[in-house]
Amino acid sequence: MSNENKKCKVHYIGTFNDGTKFDSSYDRGEPLEFVCGAGMMIKGFDEAVKDMEAGQIVDVHLMPEEAYGMPNPENVFTLEISQLPGSEGLSVGERVYLSNAAGQPFPVSVAAKDETTITFDANHEMAGKELNFKIELVEVGE
Repeated sequence: MSNENKKCKVHYIGTFNDGTKFDSSYDRGEPLEFVCGAGMMIKGFDEAVKDMEAGQIVDVHLMPEEAYGMPNPENVFTLEISQLPGSEGLSVGERVYLSNAAGQPFPVSVAAKDETTITFDANHEMAGKELNFKIELVEVGE
């Protein structure tokens, strides 16, 4: 029996390999609801939930390819600070939103900065990371 294309409610705890917790639905006090197999979740998370039964708890370890992928060098770009008003006040490590040509915002982090240029990294902040999840399937609906 598969949960594919069914509404699934899960509780989960996400940790890095060193044990640091990066997310938890338990901390928010409500389960996460999504349509299993619809591409709403990262691939490895979807795969883990697909064959679970309500009440079951599993631990999964995801390689970057099953999670947010590997960083893409094409997603790192450098601009002249003079071309981006306001960027002179940004510091390395800061996360901000830039707008694409269509005016849609996208998140980036400041990767480097010198007197005249600023380098942004638009890769997902978890790209390249192995992730661990403890997943509890709370409920499966239609």
